[in-house]
Amino acid sequence: MSMANLQRMAMQMQAEIARVQQELAVAKVDGSAGGGVVKAVVTGKLELVSVTIDPSAVDPADVEMLQDLIVAAVNDALRAARELGEAKMAAATGGLRLPGM
Repeated sequence: MSMANLQRMAMQMQAEIARVQQELAVAKVDGSAGGGVVKAVVTGKLELVSVTIDPSAVDPADVEMLQDLIVAAVNDALRAARELGEAKMAAATGGLRLPGM
């Protein structure tokens, strides 16, 4: 393979990675806990966008349970967003694992 071909392939991969990163920035991924009483939405760039809490989950006598549900819902959404990012990046790089991606 010539140097020109390698350079062209590297440039194509860079363009594809940039496109995937833009897609991930606007992608929304949901997570939930407690059978859906707490929902979290994050972007594909792992930024929390919103948390929705069903009023039935609010018990002033058990604030710790609500806190745990929020953490679980956010972690569920983050896990899903990481999986989405890994899948999209693997497709963009042809399965080649790049450091920091």
